[in-house]
Amino acid sequence: MSRGIRQSKELFMYMIAGLGNPGEKYRHSRHNAGFDTIDRLADQYGICLREMKFEALYGKGLIEGRQVLLVKPTTYMNDSGRSLQQFVRFYQLDPLEDMLVISDDVTLDCGVIRVRKQGSAGGHNGLKSIIACLGTDCFPRVRVGVGKVPTGGDMIAHVLGRIRPEERENMALGEEHAAEAAVMVMEGQIVEAMNRYNGMRPEENSPCKARG
Repeated sequence: MSRGIRQSKELFMYMIAGLGNPGEKYRHSRHNAGFDTIDRLADQYGICLREMKFEALYGKGLIEGRQVLLVKPTTYMNDSGRSLQQFVRFYQLDPLEDMLVISDDVTLDCGVIRVRKQGSAGGHNGLKSIIACLGTDCFPRVRVGVGKVPTGGDMIAHVLGRIRPEERENMALGEEHAAEAAVMVMEGQIVEAMNRYNGMRPEENSPCKARG
């Protein structure tokens, strides 16, 4: 099916995929910021994440009038691409136009997000897997800062660890911003999303600050 034919339809599929590791052991870990952002979108738009297909937990629904797949690969982080490749093939998605990936980022402070149209994996194993499986790095992504590894700390222990109590407010705001940015990207407003959110401290757009 050609891209032109698909775009002539009133609704066509868009996939927002959040990366993470399945299971209670990893629930709400730093590495699962993508999963948690997908859950936030599902709650906000009333999309049930209860279907299993292509090695992923997913749900279908409408976000701002567009038919959307919310996807959480269950392959574990390092094999995320194997799952997303199956969705891309089945739904005939164009990664650059019909897909967005949300992941954690240990180079950003907790709750800071970064929106990018395309680019390298930046050392993130989940993004590496997606790039390898799709054969392209041309897909938009939103990266959610989960805090840098402490000096002398262990990377694996850091990303698989839980957010500390003093970080939770910023983390929640970061995931909220990531969800908002994802919707903007889906609507073709990626430049606006980059201008609004890249470099923003989470507290700069918090409800408390807005109330003065």
